[in-house]
Amino acid sequence: MPMFGANPEQLAALGRQLQRQIDNIDAITNTVQSALGSTTWVGPARDQFEAEWSGSFRSALARLSQAFDAAGRDCTQRATELARVMG
Repeated sequence: MPMFGANPEQLAALGRQLQRQIDNIDAITNTVQSALGSTTWVGPARDQFEAEWSGSFRSALARLSQAFDAAGRDCTQRATELARVMG
């Protein structure tokens, strides 16, 4: 019969690590947005990139950030509960 469980300290560390990645995702978003805004570039290629950036790319990064936040919080909460149960 398989055994289930986790090391609370390691699980909490994973949760913190996942949530720290949100800062990296925000940095990517801000860097690209700033670079795009300060780049002289006119034409259909820019229009296409800007449309994709404003649509699917930024949305994907926002979803990734939300997923990391939710997973990080879940790991931290589970670690707290495990530590409480284990004494």
